Amino acid sequence: MTDRNEERTFAALPPAHGRGFAQTWWGLAWLKALEDAALDSEQVKTGRRLARAGAVGAVSVRPGRITAVVQDRDRTAHRADVLLQELSEEQWDHFLDMAVERAGHIAALLDRDMPPHLVEDAAAAGVELLPGLGDLEAKCDCDAWDHCGHTAALCYQMARLLDEDPFVLLLMRGRGERRLLDELQERGSAPVQVPPDTSREGVDAAEAYAVGDILPSLPALPELPAEPAQAPTLDVETTPAPGVDLASVEFLATAAAGEAYRLLAEALVSGHGQRAVEAELTPGQDAVRLAAGGPEKAIAQRLAEGSGRDREELQHAIRAWRYGGAAALSVLDDEWAVEAESLARARAALESAWDEDERPRLRAAHNRWTAVGASTQLRLGRDGRWWPYRKERGRWVPAGPAAKDPATALATAEGNPMNG
Repeated sequence: MTDRNEERTFAALPPAHGRGFAQTWWGLAWLKALEDAALDSEQVKTGRRLARAGAVGAVSVRPGRITAVVQDRDRTAHRADVLLQELSEEQWDHFLDMAVERAGHIAALLDRDMPPHLVEDAAAAGVELLPGLGDLEAKCDCDAWDHCGHTAALCYQMARLLDEDPFVLLLMRGRGERRLLDELQERGSAPVQVPPDTSREGVDAAEAYAVGDILPSLPALPELPAEPAQAPTLDVETTPAPGVDLASVEFLATAAAGEAYRLLAEALVSGHGQRAVEAELTPGQDAVRLAAGGPEKAIAQRLAEGSGRDREELQHAIRAWRYGGAAALSVLDDEWAVEAESLARARAALESAWDEDERPRLRAAHNRWTAVGASTQLRLGRDGRWWPYRKERGRWVPAGPAAKDPATALATAEGNPMNG
């Protein structure tokens, strides 16, 4: 590649079998300018076949002109040129003023993107970036007076280059990337740094970070509202569709507002909108989560059915959810064999938790240790924490949050019988 400021030379591209020549909207706009202006559609089709077969050599791009050698099927070589009028100094002034006012336009170009609003804003400033009908002038040594197969092939190849880097179009219009960004920096207050050519290779992290200097600063974090948003009351004068329970829909809306409030609070506390990734809830677990919001009796009954529990079991599940969410529900519902390594750690924790003369007698069964002669139990979670349980009305029910120390968990079970 030659001097980046005034000319760029791109190596010949491989054949384009099985793919279109343009994938971006601006690449397609370039081809439309060719196809709309060419008087002989057969020449356009010939050019498309030549380009698809890889007959276009290295492409040289400089202000006002692109050039390449194109081979016919009989291997005869022709020099093809396509001309596009450069923008005037006044037009470039308008474009630069517009771009400086909108840092997002600069960021898009540096990301090798040409969003429609950039082109629209430029047009509003009197600058037409993309070629229109008749703007692509053809010259070829085959002596065709209009677009021939060779210049059409060059245009199709140019569309592939534009897809990768819209700065190529700006170079044709009269400004190389380095000069353009230097002028933007002179007009703006923030430094504009040229990234390496990212169309075919990766970018060093430090260079990518430096490019961020041109972007506007992030807005300040919003303040947390005093309470969740009030869910709307549905129009009771409108007859709902069959099967739609208005009370249930209103309850779900209120629950969604509460969950959004919780997520926002966590994001603001972290300062970066980051939070631990939670496992996706099963339908049964989600029914328990909703039931923990205290719905009316009819909705609670539907949630109990959805969770696969009777009303009493649902109350136990709600208590577990409030103590520890999905992890606590898993301990309530599931019994599993503890792996050898985890079992060894659990036994060591149980041995060291009490003095020898105070250690309770525990009977082990999978991940559960039941106190002999008492109505208390320890359950080991998959994360290694201990969950306290107490027997109430013939059922083991959660008695408190998890603890890292089994003695603490057992004391919780002994001192916190479940109510109701």
